[in-house]
Amino acid sequence: MPTKFCRLPLVIAGLSIVILTCGTSSAAQASRDSQSGSSTIVVIDAGHGGHDRGGIPGQKVPEKEMTLDVAQRLKSVLTANGYRVVMTRDSDVFVPLPTRVAIANSYRNAIFVCIHFNSTQRAGADGIETYFYSRDSLPLASAVHYFVAGGAPSPNRGVRRRGYYVLRKTSVPAVLVECGFLTNPTEAAYAQNTTYRQKLAEEIAAGVRGRFSVTSALSPTRVATAESIPLQSYIDQTNVRGSERSRSKRSHKKRLSSKSSKKKKSSKPLDSKSSATPKEGEG
Repeated sequence: MPTKFCRLPLVIAGLSIVILTCGTSSAAQASRDSQSGSSTIVVIDAGHGGHDRGGIPGQKVPEKEMTLDVAQRLKSVLTANGYRVVMTRDSDVFVPLPTRVAIANSYRNAIFVCIHFNSTQRAGADGIETYFYSRDSLPLASAVHYFVAGGAPSPNRGVRRRGYYVLRKTSVPAVLVECGFLTNPTEAAYAQNTTYRQKLAEEIAAGVRGRFSVTSALSPTRVATAESIPLQSYIDQTNVRGSERSRSKRSHKKRLSSKSSKKKKSSKPLDSKSSATPKEGEG
């Protein structure tokens, strides 16, 4: 009997070690699950759709088709990586912006990825941009932009902070990726290539997976290791709409003044056409 009682503390100590080890293992597994995305919902938003073709008047390549294709490819890649994916639209239908936001906000543990292609009256404009609004979204924007801009043959136009509705109104980390200019002949050709759209989807997915590896220090460089991705510096365009209106008013006044002056000097009919202000940041 005394011998059995002497062994009892050893048994209890052994059980404690086993329980502690199991607890540590469970915590580590939970951390790995979080990193791998099995506990994260990704809401993918394909821009435009239905009667909303996207882009600018006269644009040859319909943006709504390109965004949906990339979104569906991204869904396949993320699903294969263990993520639960929710699509704001999975066909050619129009979904109002408030509905897109409501879908994203209905999931507590989610991130929101909005896919667009750019357009402008200036055919030479090109490059990749990634937008965010809330500070909590910057790591996600940094990771997505790091991979998309790094994997595309287009110029890097940088990360930008701007108050687009779908970014401003979402309560979860949210980004909007502009995957190139469909009004640029070269980038329009890229976008119409299925291999390129697949590449875009894979790079966006890499950014989603890598968002936990973004370092805390801002860096203008794009040098990363296997363990870290630099937090990207960004251009703050949150007041851009106000400045655009101000420039538009000044330009309008100048045109009126110029027309008035020309009328006094010449009786020849004036050309009523005026160049439209490019909206390169619009989706």
